[in-house]
Amino acid sequence: MKKLFLLRTGALTLFVFAFLFSGSLVAQDAKPVASPRDSVSGKIGKANVEINYGSPAVKGRKIWGELEKYGKVWRAGANGATTFKTDKDVTVEGKTLPAGTYAFFVIPAESGPWTVIFSKNAKQWGAYKYNESEDALRVSVSPRKVSDLQERLQYAITKKGFELRWEYIQLPVSVK
Repeated sequence: MKKLFLLRTGALTLFVFAFLFSGSLVAQDAKPVASPRDSVSGKIGKANVEINYGSPAVKGRKIWGELEKYGKVWRAGANGATTFKTDKDVTVEGKTLPAGTYAFFVIPAESGPWTVIFSKNAKQWGAYKYNESEDALRVSVSPRKVSDLQERLQYAITKKGFELRWEYIQLPVSVK
């Protein structure tokens, strides 16, 4: 009888421990991600386009010129490189970009146009191993300052192409 009691008590203890431990794993999974992955897709002309990116938040920081330095290649998102995918050849700012999947980078400028880059090396972490020799296309784009704060980085497909929106900047990229 005593062995049966100890066996039941041990099994109950094991069950309670497993239940509590699994609950803590669920709680860990529920933590908010600092820069969650997001994507946007749509049609631009006859092409199906998809942009996949990490969406960081401003969190009271000054983004342009401080967090993201002027004149430096930026991954145009957070964590893994932002990707731009098109199933048909498109024209970006008047230049041809063949169908495919590309890493999308930006070089912000303190004044004047910014450089946007479509790299053939789509699978990379951030811009740490960015190599200019892998560029499929580079174009210049003029950013627009806006008065409404865009807290999270966001991309949008528009009638004229797509836009990157973050902090007080919109960067429209013409795609046909």
